[in-house]
Amino acid sequence: MLRVRRQPWWFLPAFCVLLGLGCLAAFWIGDDPTSGVISFLILALTGLGFAAFGRFDVVRGLRGDGRDEYWQRIDLTATALAGLVAIFLIIGMCFWEWAHGRDGTPYSQLGAITGVSYVVFVAVLRWRS
Repeated sequence: MLRVRRQPWWFLPAFCVLLGLGCLAAFWIGDDPTSGVISFLILALTGLGFAAFGRFDVVRGLRGDGRDEYWQRIDLTATALAGLVAIFLIIGMCFWEWAHGRDGTPYSQLGAITGVSYVVFVAVLRWRS
């Protein structure tokens, strides 16, 4: 049985701002402050949107403060589907790189890490249940 974990309403907006600051710092270090400011503004505005539109149940479900068993199931299914999309894209990008005579890095590394972590998580979850 999954336990429902609720986040405070401000968690996702604050996380967006923190992620924006991380992007700003990374771009600044990489000598591209303009892209850093643009990334920060996009993420800060996204966080502001999550804070401002909290009366909508989809936003509360995404933020975590409106989470119940229904939203927990939606979140788990959406996470699994997004993972499948990422896996298919990683495999496709590996094939593309290999077809063009390249070694496929970093896509092959991402695929290997994903496959190994899946096997480990299946084993751990089975052992815990």
